[in-house]
Amino acid sequence: MENPLIRLAEHAASWRDRPLPAAVAHHARRALIDWFAALLPGCTQPPASLMAGVLADQRGTGRAICYVDGQAGALRHAALLNATASHTVEFDDIFRDAGYHPGCPTIPAALAAAQARGTDMDTLLRAMVAGYEVSCRIGLAVQPSHYRYWHTTGTVGTFGAAAAVGVVLGLDAHRMAHALATAATMAGGLQQAFRGEGMSKPLHPGHAAEAGALAALAASAGVTGALDVLHGPVGFAAATSADAGQWDKALAGLDEWVAITRMTFKNHGCCGHIFAALDGLAALQDRHGFTAEQVAALHIGGYSATKDVCDRPVVATEQQARFSAQYCAGALLVLGGVRLAAFAPANLANPRIHAMMEKVTVSLDPALAQDYPARRAANLRLELVDGRVLEHHQPTRKGDPDAPLSDAELAAKFYELAVPAIGATAAEALLDLLRHGAALPGALPLAAQRLEPAS
Repeated sequence: MENPLIRLAEHAASWRDRPLPAAVAHHARRALIDWFAALLPGCTQPPASLMAGVLADQRGTGRAICYVDGQAGALRHAALLNATASHTVEFDDIFRDAGYHPGCPTIPAALAAAQARGTDMDTLLRAMVAGYEVSCRIGLAVQPSHYRYWHTTGTVGTFGAAAAVGVVLGLDAHRMAHALATAATMAGGLQQAFRGEGMSKPLHPGHAAEAGALAALAASAGVTGALDVLHGPVGFAAATSADAGQWDKALAGLDEWVAITRMTFKNHGCCGHIFAALDGLAALQDRHGFTAEQVAALHIGGYSATKDVCDRPVVATEQQARFSAQYCAGALLVLGGVRLAAFAPANLANPRIHAMMEKVTVSLDPALAQDYPARRAANLRLELVDGRVLEHHQPTRKGDPDAPLSDAELAAKFYELAVPAIGATAAEALLDLLRHGAALPGALPLAAQRLEPAS
């Protein structure tokens, strides 16, 4: 069998100087816009806000911007904290076919490296494309069985960060291979971290970004890794997936399609495994005009992760609510959407939402489970208090590649999340730079860091 690590390293390194098609660059800029939208509201929240304080004396010197506190410092410091912040409010992008959030580990590592090296937007976009290519394809190789115990964003994300930073550092294919090999042995992130309580889930991409950056830096200095670590008998795939890796699937079309052009951009601020149910519920409400109080019962039939991860009839914390199909369905009907406000303390205690939660049940639909992860669908059965029974099949999710957010819808999402964090003027300037600029984004006036009174 062809060594998949060598093939992926050659492909990643080629993005340093191969032609960057306009369509691919456009998709990469969309991913960058979406990442900043997810990042900014997470900068003032734990765990990133807490980590920024405890790591302040380890910032080091450098030009990489830590957006959590607005200060410049070392590449790895910025990558860790920015990646953590960007996974906090659950608005970050998804590569559907691998069940993976590539933006939050890959982009902060790439951006920190680009800022540290004083490069430009073209280099950043190329690094992002390479990081998405490598990590999304490794995700294809190990899924869906990998997701039984492992959090793909923490594990596979380490390769994305390593490849992206490797491009910024100018690694050739040989050193890129050693960067990926070293990244493999530092990858981690357990499912249990977000099936229970605690703040460690956003640290998964934080660790991935920092560890991937470290692997690339090490390779640039000549540190070597085990080049059979992806497909070897006791390597990454063997340890983390049931079938030791579907490498033919991962490498198929390597020079024909580009992963960053197939992203899902979230249209709800919660776990993506609930999205199809929320889209279907919204469609039913638009069609029939009922309120939460008019619902007698709602049943959601979903694929495996909808049931295993998101069947949470009781919630006590913001994180639990973001992973509860019951809570998010209630928030959609009571508040009109599942956005940041849905997880504010007042709404976490909202009696109307909790009353609706008691009416929601979730089960595994075997037919839908067969199509996961390539398709994320839901079957809804809703009973109204007047006796009507409404059924709906939701075949996909708004924001998926087959139902994408338009550029205008993505901009609206960006403004919704960015303006409260940095103000309208700075948000408009940042969006223009991300859409059209040749320079890298720099420091931003995060609301908590402003000297002037808030208007």
